[in-house]
Amino acid sequence: MAVESGDGPTEHINLKVLGQDNAVVQFKIKKNTPLKKLMNAYCERTGIAFETVRFRFDGQAIAVTDTPTTLEMEEGDTLEVYQQQTGGYFKF
Repeated sequence: MAVESGDGPTEHINLKVLGQDNAVVQFKIKKNTPLKKLMNAYCERTGIAFETVRFRFDGQAIAVTDTPTTLEMEEGDTLEVYQQQTGGYFKF
């Protein structure tokens, strides 16, 4: 029987999510878990509609299929949350 090493697929990582109000929420997820799970949990916890925010890591938009492994995240990294802005044109 093989012994699973610490860097196996079930390894966890602690991540922080920084909201626009500078509030930090911490999450512990598996490195191969899609970040959509974390994003949904953050939105539920803060009462924000998922469709109205965007998540970024190191200045790049995060896709719902991305994982901490695919983005090469490290312990304690921070994701940023931004309110989605819809622009328009107002003509006088």
